[in-house]
Amino acid sequence: MANLGQDTIIIADKAYDADRLRAHIKERGATANIPNMIRRKKRFRWTKALYRERNCVERFFNKLKQFRRIATRYDKLGASFMAFLQLAAVRISLRSIESTT
Repeated sequence: MANLGQDTIIIADKAYDADRLRAHIKERGATANIPNMIRRKKRFRWTKALYRERNCVERFFNKLKQFRRIATRYDKLGASFMAFLQLAAVRISLRSIESTT
């Protein structure tokens, strides 16, 4: 696997709070931003504000999956699938702009 780089941050939820996964992320040169499980004895620092940004990404993917063509992967060619992903992303962003004005 390739090195991720020092400025790469991996954000995950509590289900991924394992020493083995944290070590794997660290040896790739990235930083883990994973909240600690309640039962964890050794606590790690994590940024709450950065973790909240993860929610925005998850909600965006959920909105993308509302498009049946994306969820079921009707397009066989990667280029046409990517084109529809871009169209769907533009439609989602336009919808969010309309609702805020």
